[in-house]
Amino acid sequence: MNIIDLENQTDLPVDINILEKIAQSLTNREIELIITDNKTIQELNQEYRDKDKPTDVLSFPMETPFTEQSVFDIPLGSIVISADLVRTKATEFGHTVQDELSLLFIHGLLHLLGYDHETDNGEMRKKEKEIIKAFDLPSSLIVRTNESSDSNEG
Repeated sequence: MNIIDLENQTDLPVDINILEKIAQSLTNREIELIITDNKTIQELNQEYRDKDKPTDVLSFPMETPFTEQSVFDIPLGSIVISADLVRTKATEFGHTVQDELSLLFIHGLLHLLGYDHETDNGEMRKKEKEIIKAFDLPSSLIVRTNESSDSNEG
């Protein structure tokens, strides 16, 4: 069963199977994944976070009045990732585009699940480390998010 609804607005290659495995390890709810460019994500970042610059990943949890959302098969929400920054960061950190996309997807998905590295006591970072290790991904996400509180916010 596929739970990711992919809308790739770019020519970034996406191995949806890897992302599906990551998603299914954390939820059974549908997730919209939008891959876009820096211009579009900058517009979203300005509109929703009042930050007039591109960012690598944004998360938009589905607003619902129900506390037990999964009973109603309500989608979890949307993750928007900048293909431009995926390529830039993959080169900067020396790993593949798919690895970078997977790392940003994990970050965005955890935000959809209610984690917030800006307000928690390290729970999100801990969960990211567990998932990164389980899927044998590079640890650059942990390194850079510990160094900069403004990077990878969703």
